[in-house]
Amino acid sequence: MSIKKLPSLTFDTGEYVVYPTHGVGKISDVTKQTIAGTELELLVVNFDKDKMTLRIPTSKLKNVGLRKISDDKTMNEALATLKTKAKVRKVMWSRRAQEYENKINSGNPIAIAEVIRDLYRRENIAEQSYSERQIYEQAFGRLASEVSVYSNCSYEDANKKITDILAG
Repeated sequence: MSIKKLPSLTFDTGEYVVYPTHGVGKISDVTKQTIAGTELELLVVNFDKDKMTLRIPTSKLKNVGLRKISDDKTMNEALATLKTKAKVRKVMWSRRAQEYENKINSGNPIAIAEVIRDLYRRENIAEQSYSERQIYEQAFGRLASEVSVYSNCSYEDANKKITDILAG
């Protein structure tokens, strides 16, 4: 049995990346910093929407799941997922909510699109609960920010694109 070597992750300053639990951020710097007597190389990622800066040791990049913006195949599949029929399982809301949160925090745009599709409500369907709306908006925001960078358009245009697909 041979061990497959994964390609090393390389990121450039100014590049947009996706951190699974925070969404899309922009790499502002690669720096060295001494922490507790150990010199670490850190990737500095800014999340403008949340006004947050994250410093990730480069040795931990694979473990935290940091990835580049999705490629054409993945993004097209995520947007196509929005057009499919909602799959609402008949389990307690608390369990479904936890599954939705896990999908959002996976950082996978296809899984996030599934959450949006499953929680999307047209105007003529009963109101969503507060927690459903919160999860829906979180998922929608994550996907819209990645679509915006992927499509090189504004967040508002990405928002409209997703809304149009859902209403379609």
